[in-house]
Amino acid sequence: MFVLDAHGHPLDPCHPARARRLLASGRAVVVRHTPFVIRLRDRVAADSTVQGVAVGIDPGSEHTGIAVFTDRDGSRTGRYAIQLDHRGGQIRDKLSARAALRRGRRSRNLRYRAPRFNNRTKPKGWLAPSLKHRVDTTMSWVTRLRRWAPVRTVHVERVCFDTHAMSAGRPLEGAQYQRGTLVGCEVREYLPAKWGRVCAYCGASDVPLNIDHLHPRSRGGSDRISNLTVACVPCNQAKSATPIEGFLRGEPTLLAKILKQAKAPLRDAAAVNATRWALWRALEATGLPVQAASGGRTKWNRFRTGAPKSHTLDAVHVGHLQTVTGWPSTTLVAKATGRGTYARTRADRYGFPRLRLPRTKTVQGFRTGDLVRANVPTGKKAGVHTGRVAVRSTGSFNITTRHGTVQGIGHRHMRVLQRADGYGYTTQLEARHRAAFPPPPEGGGFHAGGIR
Repeated sequence: MFVLDAHGHPLDPCHPARARRLLASGRAVVVRHTPFVIRLRDRVAADSTVQGVAVGIDPGSEHTGIAVFTDRDGSRTGRYAIQLDHRGGQIRDKLSARAALRRGRRSRNLRYRAPRFNNRTKPKGWLAPSLKHRVDTTMSWVTRLRRWAPVRTVHVERVCFDTHAMSAGRPLEGAQYQRGTLVGCEVREYLPAKWGRVCAYCGASDVPLNIDHLHPRSRGGSDRISNLTVACVPCNQAKSATPIEGFLRGEPTLLAKILKQAKAPLRDAAAVNATRWALWRALEATGLPVQAASGGRTKWNRFRTGAPKSHTLDAVHVGHLQTVTGWPSTTLVAKATGRGTYARTRADRYGFPRLRLPRTKTVQGFRTGDLVRANVPTGKKAGVHTGRVAVRSTGSFNITTRHGTVQGIGHRHMRVLQRADGYGYTTQLEARHRAAFPPPPEGGGFHAGGIR
């Protein structure tokens, strides 16, 4: 749990059991519900020994793993884990819909101003809103963690995918990638993520995976990313040099699924490439020491410690380390939901207004997205309900809990636990140590010529 001193300055995090004792004895008060932050009444940072913590970041297109850990001479202990779910895809879809509506209105001879077209230029370093969102939300959480914990350094994974080489079918190995202009491509990191880290043919997970050509090279197949998949050792040996159409002749549904997934665009890899330097510059602007590492190093660290694959565990294993003594048993999942919209109307399929919303977002002191606790004494909905609230002008609200949505609860029974901050919070159990496979031999992160 995060701990602040009497003046609001961060102290070293403590165990949840210790936080409960401090609250029960009256020495501490609750500052924030999620993530849970307490403030000590009888201690200041100047009179305490603060060792500090480090923050690890594993950036991704849809999810970013953030971990808070202590680092003592290369031995790391995870203290807190956050999985940040981005909404860049929603932003992209909404911008595309807005552009389509505007294009439709312009084509109906309804123009009310002179056209401007291409007389505006974008500044240097401009990112699309869906990409800038990924950088902004990550930096927002780094800023928050600095308010709640004494962060001393930041470790970030900086992966580079050469999408041009992936799509063009150029060789992905040899001296050209070791010393040439294509250095830094980590196709062995991209393929497992694309195929969900399971065998494409039998769905086996937590097994050694090999790179397999859908159309074998001996029959004219290329090395482009659309012709590559991952397969377990038995499936890879059974398929051998057989084309995928012949290997899956009796399973047309699986064949169609694999071919469709193989041709999926490199959208996620492009998003990581476009934002990695912007995130690096934003982290350096904080004034903290920032250390970068490759995805291959993270994978090697993870297999040396026997940790399974997850976004938050990757964040713990970023950079140079000797060992990881432990990590949190639960992960906080923070899903970016936004803070609502300025528009007070809803449009139909043609872009014309179909209904109007209230001009104020606050109803009886509550806003949609607030974390509330409702204590209903009687009736069909009697009980205690904790979750996010959706307000109505009538004063009868809905509460979304982890068990479902409870509708029609009066505002008089509710109490605000935490104001809406643009995120929805849930928790999930973190995987434990994996002992099914021994770590790879010193000097490499792959097993049997494939991917672990």
